[in-house]
Amino acid sequence: MERLRSSPLHANISTALDKHLETIHVVQARRKDEIVSASSRQRHGPPRCQDERVVLALAVALRALCLATRKVRTELWCAFQMTLPK
Repeated sequence: MERLRSSPLHANISTALDKHLETIHVVQARRKDEIVSASSRQRHGPPRCQDERVVLALAVALRALCLATRKVRTELWCAFQMTLPK
């Protein structure tokens, strides 16, 4: 889009994209933690409290990803609107 406009986009757009990528990495890490927790539970029995914390951390990360996705979609829509010819 920057090439189409021949000028850089607003700094908020790149910040939103960076935040979105960061939240994706956090969700991936929490999901890996959940998988490890689930596999260890099958081997050693049910330590329920730890499992609930892992699942809760994943839910919080997914909520942050949802919010970041909404924001980045809005930012990209604005960038697209600025890119269109007048």
